Amino acid sequence: MELQITGAMNKTIEIADSVFARAFNEPLIHQVVTAYLSAGRAGTKAQKNRAAVRGGGIKPWRQKGTGRARAGTIRSPLWRKGGVTFAAQPRSYEQKVNKKMYRGALRSIVSELIRAERLLVVESFIVDTPKTKDFINKLNTLQLNARVLIITDTVEENLYLAARNLSTVEVRDVAAIDPVSLVGSEKVLMTIAALKQLEELLK
Repeated sequence: MELQITGAMNKTIEIADSVFARAFNEPLIHQVVTAYLSAGRAGTKAQKNRAAVRGGGIKPWRQKGTGRARAGTIRSPLWRKGGVTFAAQPRSYEQKVNKKMYRGALRSIVSELIRAERLLVVESFIVDTPKTKDFINKLNTLQLNARVLIITDTVEENLYLAARNLSTVEVRDVAAIDPVSLVGSEKVLMTIAALKQLEELLK
């Protein structure tokens, strides 16, 4: 299939149908996005149960004859400074997603971006100065006022510095692409070199 290059009159680029013309597989995309978000969770919450709390090795008073309730340890969950009854333990939220599923989800997402006209391809995207004002002007010439993901083959220093203060703009190279950033962006701007790299990765 052919894709129109933004800013170039009557100029197109040939891309592979096997990568950029796939059907929208919503269940697969949902599974991969959920797994990606779950893998980012820390899972480091931890509390001490009665075995982990320090002290309490001796019975605080004898079993009978004191008039008080039976007690075997001062670290009982019923006592102040005691252990937690159902203490939270560190855990992993990671879900297994194999490479074939992950690549299939990316193909489906990129194909849908093209169908929805949310993917723009330019010959190059270079910022001469590391100034946010100049960068915004460059985006305005392309009529990009929404949440934008810019993908290049290599992230240049000027581009990174100019875009880092903008909460609605992300700049990444092809290796750093993930399904969440693609789905969450209203527009995706990609250079031809980056598009070719992505095509090779997803074949």
